[in-house]
Amino acid sequence: MIIHITHVQVVGPHSLELEFDNGVRKRVNLRHELYGPIFEPLRDPAYFALAYLDPDSRTVTWPNRADIAPDYLYKMEAELQPTESANTFTK
Repeated sequence: MIIHITHVQVVGPHSLELEFDNGVRKRVNLRHELYGPIFEPLRDPAYFALAYLDPDSRTVTWPNRADIAPDYLYKMEAELQPTESANTFTK
């Protein structure tokens, strides 16, 4: 099954909250994933905060064209579970 990201939000210096096309939401910390020439600029929290959802690849991308495969991100962290408030999610 091919999975895509439908929403991305920066929620910390190296953390993203993601929503996938199957409705699953996850919060991922990429601090330990940012190595190699293409990802080096993302170690700067200000640059990391420039993350956006690429409409063609449907994954999180940065201005230098660095991106991370949606299936890799999907496998990284536990799913966020809805709390009693419909708009609040917890890990």
